[in-house]
Amino acid sequence: MRFQSIKTIVPGGAAKWLAVVCGTLAAAFAQAEPITALGESGYFRVTAQSELDPIPINQMHSWVLQVATAAGVPVEDAQISVGGGMPDHDHGLPTAPRVTTNLKNGSYLLEGIRFHMNGRWEISIAVVTPERRDVVVLELEL
Repeated sequence: MRFQSIKTIVPGGAAKWLAVVCGTLAAAFAQAEPITALGESGYFRVTAQSELDPIPINQMHSWVLQVATAAGVPVEDAQISVGGGMPDHDHGLPTAPRVTTNLKNGSYLLEGIRFHMNGRWEISIAVVTPERRDVVVLELEL
């Protein structure tokens, strides 16, 4: 069987409409996987999800952080600070992202994150509660 183009199978403007619908559906189902890591001391697990997918270069955006114990219990009212950079290039983040909102149930809004180049990045998230302190390092490749 010989393959035909979509224009041959679907006449006129319907082919364009079908291409737009298929592209929109593909984008809706192509969400990036959240980034998850366990802390260096093993106390906390952080899962980060960018508001934008794919994660853009040179564009400010926000992430939602889900902080839980190693056993999966949400961590409420933690103090969270964020740092990071590109270890292969020996420089930090170009911005100073910070948690601006406690969304409750272990979720926190991280705002002001921006990556200025492709490559391997590490995001260090310090989680402090009255009982424990841990640092979770999230790794991502852009």
